Amino acid sequence: MTGTAWWQTAVIYEVYPRSFADADGDGVGDLAGLRQRLPYIASLGVQGIWLTPFQTSPQVDQGYDISDYCDVDPLFGTLAGFDALLADAHALGIRLLVDLVPNHTSTQNVLFQAALASAPGSEARAMFHFADGPDAAGLTPPNNWISVFGGSVWDRAHPGSADDRQWYLHLFSSAQPDWNWQNPKVADYFDDVLRFWFDRGVDGIRVDVAHGLFKADGLPDAATVPTVIDGLRSNPMAMDQEPVHEVYRRWRLIADEYDPPRLLVGEVNLEPDRAGRYTRPDELHQTFAFAFARLGWQPAEWVAVGRQLEEARREHGGDPSWALENHDLVRTVTRFGGGERGAARARAALLALLGLPGAMYVYQGQELGLPEVDVPVETRLDPMWSRGGVSRDGARIPLPWTSEAAGSHGFSPAGAQPAWLPAPEGWGAWSIDAQQADGGSAYSAFTAAIELRAELLASGVFQASESTRWRLEGDGLVLCEREGGATVAVAMGDTPVRLPAGRMLCSSAPLLPDGRLPADAAAWVLRDA
Repeated sequence: MTGTAWWQTAVIYEVYPRSFADADGDGVGDLAGLRQRLPYIASLGVQGIWLTPFQTSPQVDQGYDISDYCDVDPLFGTLAGFDALLADAHALGIRLLVDLVPNHTSTQNVLFQAALASAPGSEARAMFHFADGPDAAGLTPPNNWISVFGGSVWDRAHPGSADDRQWYLHLFSSAQPDWNWQNPKVADYFDDVLRFWFDRGVDGIRVDVAHGLFKADGLPDAATVPTVIDGLRSNPMAMDQEPVHEVYRRWRLIADEYDPPRLLVGEVNLEPDRAGRYTRPDELHQTFAFAFARLGWQPAEWVAVGRQLEEARREHGGDPSWALENHDLVRTVTRFGGGERGAARARAALLALLGLPGAMYVYQGQELGLPEVDVPVETRLDPMWSRGGVSRDGARIPLPWTSEAAGSHGFSPAGAQPAWLPAPEGWGAWSIDAQQADGGSAYSAFTAAIELRAELLASGVFQASESTRWRLEGDGLVLCEREGGATVAVAMGDTPVRLPAGRMLCSSAPLLPDGRLPADAAAWVLRDA
Protein backbone atom coordinates (compact mmCIF):
# COMPACT_ATOMS: atom_id res chain seq x y z
CA MET A 1 0.00 0.00 0.00
CA THR A 2 1.43 3.37 -1.02
CA GLY A 3 0.41 6.89 -0.11
CA THR A 4 -1.58 7.92 2.92
CA ALA A 5 -4.35 5.55 4.03
CA TRP A 6 -7.60 7.19 5.10
CA TRP A 7 -7.23 6.08 8.69
CA GLN A 8 -3.86 7.76 9.24
CA THR A 9 -5.50 11.17 9.66
CA ALA A 10 -9.09 10.13 10.40
CA VAL A 11 -11.42 11.27 13.14
CA ILE A 12 -13.51 8.25 14.09
CA TYR A 13 -16.68 8.49 16.18
CA GLU A 14 -17.40 5.72 18.66
CA VAL A 15 -21.06 4.70 18.79
CA TYR A 16 -22.25 2.73 21.80
CA PRO A 17 -25.45 1.50 20.13
CA ARG A 18 -27.63 0.87 23.18
CA SER A 19 -27.16 4.54 24.19
CA PHE A 20 -27.14 6.32 20.81
CA ALA A 21 -30.67 6.29 19.39
CA ASP A 22 -33.72 4.07 20.00
CA ALA A 23 -35.97 3.64 16.95
CA ASP A 24 -38.37 0.94 18.16
CA GLY A 25 -39.23 2.47 21.53
CA ASP A 26 -38.03 -0.33 23.80
CA GLY A 27 -35.72 2.03 25.66
CA VAL A 28 -32.54 0.55 24.18
CA GLY A 29 -30.67 2.04 21.23
CA ASP A 30 -30.57 0.01 18.03
CA LEU A 31 -29.16 -0.10 14.52
CA ALA A 32 -32.30 1.44 13.04
CA GLY A 33 -31.92 4.40 15.40
CA LEU A 34 -28.28 4.80 14.38
CA ARG A 35 -29.26 4.61 10.72
CA GLN A 36 -31.80 7.40 11.20
CA ARG A 37 -29.19 9.56 12.90
CA LEU A 38 -26.36 9.00 10.44
CA PRO A 39 -26.81 12.53 8.98
CA TYR A 40 -25.90 13.92 12.41
CA ILE A 41 -22.64 11.97 12.46
CA ALA A 42 -21.92 13.07 8.89
CA SER A 43 -22.49 16.69 9.91
CA LEU A 44 -19.68 16.39 12.46
CA GLY A 45 -17.16 15.96 9.67
CA VAL A 46 -15.75 12.65 10.91
CA GLN A 47 -14.43 9.98 8.56
CA GLY A 48 -15.62 6.85 10.31
CA ILE A 49 -17.68 5.14 12.98
CA TRP A 50 -16.49 2.53 15.44
CA LEU A 51 -19.56 0.52 16.41
CA THR A 52 -19.28 -1.37 19.69
CA PRO A 53 -20.74 -4.90 19.82
CA PHE A 54 -24.20 -5.46 18.35
CA GLN A 55 -23.71 -9.16 17.62
CA THR A 56 -25.82 -11.89 19.24
CA SER A 57 -25.23 -11.87 22.97
CA PRO A 58 -26.96 -12.58 26.30
CA GLN A 59 -25.86 -9.03 27.23
CA VAL A 60 -24.27 -10.04 30.51
CA ASP A 61 -21.46 -7.58 29.75
CA GLN A 62 -23.63 -5.38 27.53
CA GLY A 63 -22.55 -7.07 24.31
CA TYR A 64 -18.93 -7.95 25.00
CA ASP A 65 -20.07 -11.51 25.69
CA ILE A 66 -20.73 -12.52 22.08
CA SER A 67 -22.43 -15.86 21.48
CA ASP A 68 -22.66 -15.63 17.66
CA TYR A 69 -19.98 -13.48 16.01
CA CYS A 70 -21.71 -13.51 12.61
CA ASP A 71 -25.21 -12.29 13.38
CA VAL A 72 -27.02 -9.31 14.94
CA ASP A 73 -28.66 -9.53 18.33
CA PRO A 74 -32.45 -9.00 18.04
CA LEU A 75 -32.10 -6.28 20.68
CA PHE A 76 -30.34 -4.18 18.02
CA GLY A 77 -31.94 -5.38 14.80
CA THR A 78 -31.17 -7.81 12.00
CA LEU A 79 -28.32 -8.59 9.65
CA ALA A 80 -30.32 -7.02 6.82
CA GLY A 81 -30.66 -3.91 8.96
CA PHE A 82 -26.90 -3.85 9.45
CA ASP A 83 -26.36 -4.10 5.69
CA ALA A 84 -28.70 -1.15 5.16
CA LEU A 85 -26.86 0.84 7.82
CA LEU A 86 -23.52 0.09 6.18
CA ALA A 87 -24.82 1.10 2.76
CA ASP A 88 -26.19 4.38 4.10
CA ALA A 89 -22.96 5.15 5.93
CA HIS A 90 -20.94 4.56 2.79
CA ALA A 91 -23.31 6.74 0.79
CA LEU A 92 -22.51 9.55 3.24
CA GLY A 93 -18.78 8.95 2.92
CA ILE A 94 -18.46 7.39 6.37
CA ARG A 95 -16.46 4.21 6.97
CA LEU A 96 -17.66 1.67 9.51
CA LEU A 97 -15.59 -0.38 11.96
CA VAL A 98 -17.10 -3.24 13.94
CA ASP A 99 -15.92 -4.64 17.24
CA LEU A 100 -14.35 -8.09 17.37
CA VAL A 101 -13.92 -9.82 20.74
CA PRO A 102 -11.34 -12.60 20.27
CA ASN A 103 -10.12 -13.04 23.85
CA HIS A 104 -13.39 -14.46 25.16
CA THR A 105 -16.88 -15.44 24.12
CA SER A 106 -20.19 -16.13 25.85
CA THR A 107 -21.09 -19.25 27.80
CA GLN A 108 -24.03 -19.40 25.35
CA ASN A 109 -21.71 -19.88 22.36
CA VAL A 110 -22.55 -23.28 20.84
CA LEU A 111 -18.89 -24.27 20.98
CA PHE A 112 -18.67 -23.60 24.71
CA GLN A 113 -21.94 -25.42 25.29
CA ALA A 114 -20.45 -28.37 23.41
CA ALA A 115 -17.37 -28.15 25.63
CA LEU A 116 -19.49 -28.28 28.78
CA ALA A 117 -21.29 -31.33 27.41
CA SER A 118 -18.01 -33.09 26.59
CA ALA A 119 -15.62 -34.99 28.80
CA PRO A 120 -12.35 -33.59 30.18
CA GLY A 121 -9.59 -33.84 27.59
CA SER A 122 -12.01 -33.69 24.65
CA GLU A 123 -11.43 -31.72 21.44
CA ALA A 124 -14.43 -29.57 22.35
CA ARG A 125 -12.84 -28.52 25.63
CA ALA A 126 -9.52 -27.83 23.91
CA MET A 127 -11.13 -24.75 22.30
CA PHE A 128 -11.12 -23.14 25.77
CA HIS A 129 -9.06 -23.25 28.95
CA PHE A 130 -10.33 -26.14 31.06
CA ALA A 131 -8.06 -27.32 33.87
CA ASP A 132 -8.03 -29.43 37.00
CA GLY A 133 -7.44 -27.84 40.38
CA PRO A 134 -4.52 -28.83 42.61
CA ASP A 135 -6.70 -30.80 45.04
CA ALA A 136 -8.47 -34.07 44.33
CA ALA A 137 -11.80 -32.74 45.55
CA GLY A 138 -11.80 -29.94 42.98
CA LEU A 139 -12.36 -27.23 45.57
CA THR A 140 -9.32 -25.08 44.76
CA PRO A 141 -8.94 -23.10 41.49
CA PRO A 142 -6.01 -23.97 39.20
CA ASN A 143 -4.17 -20.70 39.93
CA ASN A 144 -4.41 -17.41 41.83
CA TRP A 145 -5.41 -15.10 38.98
CA ILE A 146 -8.01 -12.40 39.67
CA SER A 147 -10.76 -11.48 37.22
CA VAL A 148 -11.00 -7.93 35.88
CA PHE A 149 -14.54 -8.02 37.28
CA GLY A 150 -13.47 -9.27 40.70
CA GLY A 151 -13.04 -12.73 42.21
CA SER A 152 -11.23 -15.68 40.73
CA VAL A 153 -10.84 -16.15 36.97
CA TRP A 154 -11.95 -19.76 37.45
CA ASP A 155 -15.42 -21.31 37.71
CA ARG A 156 -16.33 -24.96 37.89
CA ALA A 157 -17.65 -26.42 34.65
CA HIS A 158 -20.21 -28.45 36.61
CA PRO A 159 -20.34 -27.32 40.25
CA GLY A 160 -21.00 -30.20 42.58
CA SER A 161 -20.22 -32.91 40.04
CA ALA A 162 -18.29 -35.86 41.45
CA ASP A 163 -17.16 -36.92 37.98
CA ASP A 164 -16.15 -33.60 36.36
CA ARG A 165 -14.12 -31.39 38.65
CA GLN A 166 -12.60 -29.21 35.94
CA TRP A 167 -12.61 -25.43 35.97
CA TYR A 168 -12.81 -23.02 33.03
CA LEU A 169 -10.90 -19.73 32.71
CA HIS A 170 -12.56 -16.31 32.31
CA LEU A 171 -10.48 -13.16 32.65
CA PHE A 172 -13.70 -11.16 32.75
CA SER A 173 -17.10 -12.33 34.04
CA SER A 174 -17.94 -16.00 34.55
CA ALA A 175 -20.25 -15.65 31.53
CA GLN A 176 -17.21 -14.89 29.31
CA PRO A 177 -14.96 -17.96 28.93
CA ASP A 178 -11.58 -17.33 27.33
CA TRP A 179 -10.66 -18.95 24.03
CA ASN A 180 -7.59 -21.18 23.99
CA TRP A 181 -5.44 -19.58 21.31
CA GLN A 182 -2.86 -22.35 21.68
CA ASN A 183 -5.35 -24.44 19.68
CA PRO A 184 -4.96 -23.76 15.91
CA LYS A 185 -8.68 -24.35 15.43
CA VAL A 186 -9.39 -21.11 17.32
CA ALA A 187 -7.30 -19.16 14.80
CA ASP A 188 -9.18 -20.81 11.92
CA TYR A 189 -12.49 -19.92 13.56
CA PHE A 190 -11.59 -16.25 13.78
CA ASP A 191 -10.24 -16.13 10.23
CA ASP A 192 -13.76 -16.98 9.14
CA VAL A 193 -15.27 -14.32 11.42
CA LEU A 194 -12.92 -11.68 10.05
CA ARG A 195 -13.74 -12.54 6.47
CA PHE A 196 -17.47 -12.63 7.20
CA TRP A 197 -17.48 -8.94 8.12
CA PHE A 198 -14.92 -7.85 5.55
CA ASP A 199 -16.92 -9.61 2.82
CA ARG A 200 -20.00 -7.65 3.89
CA GLY A 201 -18.06 -4.45 3.24
CA VAL A 202 -17.07 -3.21 6.69
CA ASP A 203 -14.01 -0.99 6.54
CA GLY A 204 -12.17 -2.33 9.55
CA ILE A 205 -12.13 -4.12 12.87
CA ARG A 206 -11.54 -2.82 16.36
CA VAL A 207 -9.96 -5.67 18.35
CA ASP A 208 -11.10 -5.92 21.96
CA VAL A 209 -8.41 -6.80 24.53
CA ALA A 210 -5.96 -7.19 21.68
CA HIS A 211 -3.04 -7.78 24.05
CA GLY A 212 -4.85 -10.73 25.63
CA LEU A 213 -5.61 -13.97 23.74
CA PHE A 214 -2.54 -16.04 24.73
CA LYS A 215 -1.76 -16.98 28.33
CA ALA A 216 1.56 -18.13 29.73
CA ASP A 217 2.27 -21.84 29.17
CA GLY A 218 1.02 -23.91 32.05
CA LEU A 219 -1.07 -21.04 33.47
CA PRO A 220 1.30 -20.43 36.42
CA ASP A 221 0.38 -18.38 39.47
CA ALA A 222 0.86 -14.64 39.22
CA ALA A 223 3.86 -13.45 41.23
CA THR A 224 1.60 -11.00 43.04
CA VAL A 225 -2.16 -11.26 43.20
CA PRO A 226 -3.50 -8.43 41.02
CA THR A 227 -6.11 -5.99 42.24
CA VAL A 228 -9.65 -5.96 40.95
CA ILE A 229 -10.14 -3.95 37.72
CA ASP A 230 -6.37 -3.95 37.12
CA GLY A 231 -6.45 -7.73 37.05
CA LEU A 232 -5.38 -8.01 33.42
CA ARG A 233 -2.87 -5.18 33.05
CA SER A 234 -0.91 -6.10 36.18
CA ASN A 235 -0.81 -9.85 35.48
CA PRO A 236 1.88 -10.55 32.86
CA MET A 237 0.95 -14.24 32.87
CA ALA A 238 -2.45 -13.40 31.35
CA MET A 239 -1.56 -10.96 28.57
CA ASP A 240 1.03 -9.60 26.13
CA GLN A 241 2.43 -13.03 25.35
CA GLU A 242 4.73 -13.18 22.33
CA PRO A 243 2.60 -15.57 20.18
CA VAL A 244 -0.18 -12.94 19.97
CA HIS A 245 1.84 -11.06 17.37
CA GLU A 246 1.54 -13.97 14.96
CA VAL A 247 -2.24 -13.62 15.15
CA TYR A 248 -2.07 -10.03 13.94
CA ARG A 249 0.43 -10.87 11.22
CA ARG A 250 -2.07 -13.44 10.01
CA TRP A 251 -4.95 -10.96 10.24
CA ARG A 252 -2.94 -8.27 8.46
CA LEU A 253 -2.52 -10.60 5.48
CA ILE A 254 -6.29 -11.08 5.43
CA ALA A 255 -7.00 -7.34 5.75
CA ASP A 256 -4.60 -6.59 2.92
CA GLU A 257 -6.34 -9.07 0.60
CA TYR A 258 -9.21 -6.61 0.22
CA ASP A 259 -9.44 -3.59 -2.04
CA PRO A 260 -9.24 -1.18 -0.39
CA PRO A 261 -7.38 -2.77 2.53
CA ARG A 262 -9.29 -3.04 5.79
CA LEU A 263 -8.20 -1.31 8.99
CA LEU A 264 -7.12 -3.22 12.11
CA VAL A 265 -7.10 -1.17 15.34
CA GLY A 266 -6.32 -2.76 18.67
CA GLU A 267 -7.32 -2.11 22.25
CA VAL A 268 -3.84 -2.57 23.71
CA ASN A 269 -3.90 -1.31 27.27
CA LEU A 270 -0.13 -1.31 27.79
CA GLU A 271 2.61 1.24 28.22
CA PRO A 272 3.77 2.87 24.95
CA ASP A 273 6.95 0.84 24.53
CA ARG A 274 4.97 -2.42 24.70
CA ALA A 275 1.89 -1.21 22.82
CA GLY A 276 4.07 0.08 19.98
CA ARG A 277 5.16 -3.46 19.15
CA TYR A 278 1.60 -4.22 18.00
CA THR A 279 1.85 -1.64 15.19
CA ARG A 280 4.96 -2.96 13.52
CA PRO A 281 4.59 -2.81 9.72
CA ASP A 282 3.11 -6.29 9.35
CA GLU A 283 0.74 -6.23 12.35
CA LEU A 284 -2.08 -3.90 13.42
CA HIS A 285 -2.40 -0.52 11.75
CA GLN A 286 -3.25 1.30 14.97
CA THR A 287 -3.55 0.89 18.71
CA PHE A 288 -5.28 3.32 21.04
CA ALA A 289 -2.86 5.52 22.99
CA PHE A 290 -4.11 4.21 26.32
CA ALA A 291 -1.28 5.74 28.31
CA PHE A 292 -2.67 9.09 27.17
CA ALA A 293 -6.34 8.19 27.55
CA ARG A 294 -5.87 7.45 31.24
CA LEU A 295 -4.35 10.86 32.03
CA GLY A 296 -5.88 13.56 34.14
CA TRP A 297 -5.14 17.29 33.85
CA GLN A 298 -1.44 16.85 34.57
CA PRO A 299 1.02 18.82 32.40
CA ALA A 300 4.18 16.90 33.29
CA GLU A 301 2.43 13.58 32.61
CA TRP A 302 1.07 14.82 29.27
CA VAL A 303 4.58 15.71 28.14
CA ALA A 304 6.13 12.50 29.47
CA VAL A 305 3.56 10.27 27.79
CA GLY A 306 3.68 12.32 24.58
CA ARG A 307 7.43 11.74 24.42
CA GLN A 308 7.01 8.03 25.09
CA LEU A 309 4.46 7.71 22.29
CA GLU A 310 6.76 9.57 19.91
CA GLU A 311 9.65 7.25 20.79
CA ALA A 312 7.41 4.21 20.22
CA ARG A 313 6.29 5.60 16.85
CA ARG A 314 9.87 6.10 15.73
CA GLU A 315 10.94 2.64 16.86
CA HIS A 316 8.00 0.54 15.68
CA GLY A 317 6.08 2.64 13.16
CA GLY A 318 2.37 3.36 13.42
CA ASP A 319 1.14 6.77 14.51
CA PRO A 320 -0.67 7.16 17.83
CA SER A 321 -4.45 6.89 17.75
CA TRP A 322 -5.48 9.57 20.19
CA ALA A 323 -8.43 9.26 22.56
CA LEU A 324 -9.44 10.64 25.92
CA GLU A 325 -12.86 9.02 26.28
CA ASN A 326 -14.62 5.78 25.53
CA HIS A 327 -17.45 3.69 26.99
CA ASP A 328 -15.15 2.37 29.77
CA LEU A 329 -13.64 5.66 30.97
CA VAL A 330 -14.91 8.47 33.18
CA ARG A 331 -15.92 11.45 31.02
CA THR A 332 -13.19 14.08 30.75
CA VAL A 333 -15.38 16.92 32.04
CA THR A 334 -15.58 15.08 35.35
CA ARG A 335 -12.11 13.56 35.25
CA PHE A 336 -10.58 17.01 34.73
CA GLY A 337 -12.26 18.56 37.75
CA GLY A 338 -15.97 18.89 36.97
CA GLY A 339 -18.09 22.01 36.73
CA GLU A 340 -17.15 24.95 34.52
CA ARG A 341 -13.44 24.35 34.90
CA GLY A 342 -13.73 20.69 34.00
CA ALA A 343 -15.81 21.62 30.97
CA ALA A 344 -13.22 24.17 29.82
CA ARG A 345 -10.41 21.65 30.26
CA ALA A 346 -12.32 18.94 28.38
CA ARG A 347 -12.91 21.33 25.48
CA ALA A 348 -9.23 22.30 25.48
CA ALA A 349 -8.10 18.67 25.57
CA LEU A 350 -10.36 17.74 22.69
CA LEU A 351 -8.98 20.60 20.58
CA ALA A 352 -5.43 19.63 21.54
CA LEU A 353 -5.82 16.04 20.42
CA LEU A 354 -7.44 17.08 17.15
CA GLY A 355 -4.28 19.08 16.50
CA LEU A 356 -1.87 16.17 16.94
CA PRO A 357 -0.57 13.95 14.10
CA GLY A 358 -2.37 10.66 13.67
CA ALA A 359 -5.95 9.48 14.06
CA MET A 360 -8.40 10.65 16.71
CA TYR A 361 -11.20 8.59 18.28
CA VAL A 362 -14.11 10.51 19.80
CA TYR A 363 -16.72 8.91 22.04
CA GLN A 364 -20.37 9.80 21.45
CA GLY A 365 -21.31 12.80 23.57
CA GLN A 366 -17.73 13.98 23.92
CA GLU A 367 -18.49 16.55 21.24
CA LEU A 368 -21.25 17.84 23.54
CA GLY A 369 -19.04 18.09 26.61
CA LEU A 370 -21.17 15.59 28.51
CA PRO A 371 -20.17 15.06 32.14
CA GLU A 372 -20.03 11.74 33.94
CA VAL A 373 -23.38 10.90 35.55
CA ASP A 374 -23.67 9.59 39.10
CA VAL A 375 -26.15 6.83 38.29
CA PRO A 376 -28.32 5.87 41.28
CA VAL A 377 -27.06 2.63 42.77
CA GLU A 378 -30.39 0.87 42.33
CA THR A 379 -30.33 1.48 38.55
CA ARG A 380 -26.72 0.54 37.83
CA LEU A 381 -26.40 -2.34 35.36
CA ASP A 382 -22.66 -2.68 34.74
CA PRO A 383 -21.52 -6.18 35.81
CA MET A 384 -18.27 -4.63 36.95
CA TRP A 385 -20.29 -2.81 39.62
CA SER A 386 -21.88 -5.95 41.01
CA ARG A 387 -18.60 -7.90 41.08
CA GLY A 388 -15.88 -5.28 41.43
CA GLY A 389 -17.53 -2.19 42.90
CA VAL A 390 -16.78 0.05 39.91
CA SER A 391 -19.51 1.27 37.57
CA ARG A 392 -19.02 2.41 33.98
CA ASP A 393 -22.71 3.30 33.60
CA GLY A 394 -22.03 7.00 34.16
CA ALA A 395 -20.41 7.33 30.73
CA ARG A 396 -23.16 5.30 29.02
CA ILE A 397 -26.25 7.43 29.64
CA PRO A 398 -28.34 7.73 26.44
CA LEU A 399 -27.52 10.78 24.33
CA PRO A 400 -29.74 13.85 24.81
CA TRP A 401 -30.98 14.76 21.35
CA THR A 402 -33.52 17.36 22.45
CA SER A 403 -33.85 19.76 25.35
CA GLU A 404 -37.41 18.52 25.87
CA ALA A 405 -37.65 15.59 28.27
CA ALA A 406 -40.01 13.47 26.13
CA GLY A 407 -38.60 10.15 25.00
CA SER A 408 -35.60 10.56 27.29
CA HIS A 409 -34.68 13.80 25.54
CA GLY A 410 -35.34 12.47 22.06
CA PHE A 411 -33.36 9.29 22.50
CA SER A 412 -36.57 7.28 22.05
CA PRO A 413 -39.83 8.10 20.23
CA ALA A 414 -42.71 9.57 22.20
CA GLY A 415 -44.52 7.02 24.35
CA ALA A 416 -41.53 4.67 24.46
CA GLN A 417 -40.42 2.51 27.35
CA PRO A 418 -38.09 4.25 29.81
CA ALA A 419 -34.46 4.38 28.67
CA TRP A 420 -32.30 1.49 29.86
CA LEU A 421 -30.31 3.97 31.97
CA PRO A 422 -32.08 7.02 33.38
CA ALA A 423 -31.15 10.53 32.30
CA PRO A 424 -30.30 12.85 35.19
CA GLU A 425 -32.19 16.03 35.94
CA GLY A 426 -31.19 18.84 33.60
CA TRP A 427 -29.79 16.50 30.94
CA GLY A 428 -31.47 18.55 28.24
CA ALA A 429 -29.07 21.44 28.87
CA TRP A 430 -26.42 19.44 26.98
CA SER A 431 -28.76 18.37 24.18
CA ILE A 432 -27.76 18.29 20.54
CA ASP A 433 -30.56 20.60 19.40
CA ALA A 434 -29.66 23.22 22.01
CA GLN A 435 -25.96 23.08 21.17
CA GLN A 436 -26.50 23.20 17.42
CA ALA A 437 -28.33 26.50 17.94
CA ASP A 438 -25.53 27.94 20.10
CA GLY A 439 -22.43 29.16 18.32
CA GLY A 440 -20.49 29.10 21.58
CA SER A 441 -21.33 25.51 22.52
CA ALA A 442 -18.98 22.56 22.85
CA TYR A 443 -20.59 21.07 19.73
CA SER A 444 -19.93 24.23 17.69
CA ALA A 445 -16.32 24.37 18.86
CA PHE A 446 -15.83 20.72 17.93
CA THR A 447 -17.29 20.99 14.44
CA ALA A 448 -15.32 24.18 13.76
CA ALA A 449 -12.10 22.43 14.80
CA ILE A 450 -12.89 19.43 12.61
CA GLU A 451 -13.48 21.73 9.63
CA LEU A 452 -10.23 23.62 10.20
CA ARG A 453 -8.33 20.37 10.67
CA ALA A 454 -9.56 19.15 7.29
CA GLU A 455 -8.46 22.42 5.67
CA LEU A 456 -5.00 22.18 7.24
CA LEU A 457 -4.62 18.59 6.06
CA ALA A 458 -5.71 19.55 2.55
CA SER A 459 -3.27 22.48 2.43
CA GLY A 460 -0.35 20.48 3.81
CA VAL A 461 0.04 22.44 7.04
CA PHE A 462 -0.97 19.24 8.82
CA GLN A 463 0.47 16.06 7.37
CA ALA A 464 0.24 12.39 8.21
CA SER A 465 3.03 10.83 10.28
CA GLU A 466 4.72 14.06 11.34
CA SER A 467 7.21 13.73 14.15
CA THR A 468 6.59 15.76 17.31
CA ARG A 469 8.58 17.45 20.05
CA TRP A 470 6.93 17.81 23.45
CA ARG A 471 7.97 20.47 25.96
CA LEU A 472 6.74 21.80 29.29
CA GLU A 473 7.21 25.52 29.81
CA GLY A 474 6.67 27.62 32.91
CA ASP A 475 3.17 28.12 34.34
CA GLY A 476 2.09 24.68 33.11
CA LEU A 477 2.24 25.43 29.38
CA VAL A 478 2.36 22.18 27.40
CA LEU A 479 3.70 22.48 23.84
CA CYS A 480 3.65 19.83 21.13
CA GLU A 481 5.57 21.04 18.10
CA ARG A 482 4.75 19.28 14.83
CA GLU A 483 7.61 19.09 12.35
CA GLY A 484 5.45 20.73 9.66
CA GLY A 485 5.40 24.05 11.53
CA ALA A 486 2.30 23.89 13.72
CA THR A 487 2.32 23.85 17.51
CA VAL A 488 -0.40 22.66 19.86
CA ALA A 489 -0.35 24.68 23.09
CA VAL A 490 -2.30 23.78 26.24
CA ALA A 491 -2.42 26.09 29.28
CA MET A 492 -2.57 23.52 32.06
CA GLY A 493 -1.56 25.78 34.93
CA ASP A 494 -3.57 28.28 36.95
CA THR A 495 -2.50 31.43 35.10
CA PRO A 496 -2.66 32.76 31.52
CA VAL A 497 0.36 32.04 29.29
CA ARG A 498 2.13 33.56 26.31
CA LEU A 499 1.75 31.60 23.11
CA PRO A 500 4.73 30.80 20.88
CA ALA A 501 5.45 33.35 18.18
CA GLY A 502 3.36 32.82 15.08
CA ARG A 503 -0.16 32.98 13.71
CA MET A 504 -2.87 31.56 15.93
CA LEU A 505 -5.10 29.20 13.96
CA CYS A 506 -7.74 28.55 16.61
CA SER A 507 -8.25 28.35 20.36
CA SER A 508 -10.71 26.68 22.71
CA ALA A 509 -11.35 29.99 24.52
CA PRO A 510 -10.86 33.63 23.45
CA LEU A 511 -7.43 35.11 24.06
CA LEU A 512 -7.15 37.80 26.70
CA PRO A 513 -6.83 41.43 25.53
CA ASP A 514 -3.06 41.24 25.95
CA GLY A 515 -2.89 38.18 23.67
CA ARG A 516 -2.29 35.58 26.35
CA LEU A 517 -4.04 32.19 26.36
CA PRO A 518 -6.23 31.80 29.45
CA ALA A 519 -5.74 28.94 31.87
CA ASP A 520 -7.53 25.71 30.95
CA ALA A 521 -7.48 26.52 27.24
CA ALA A 522 -5.68 25.22 24.15
CA ALA A 523 -4.63 26.72 20.83
CA TRP A 524 -3.09 25.78 17.50
CA VAL A 525 -0.30 28.11 16.36
CA LEU A 526 1.49 28.21 13.00
CA ARG A 527 5.03 29.01 14.02
CA ASP A 528 7.00 31.80 12.38
CA ALA A 529 9.34 30.52 9.69
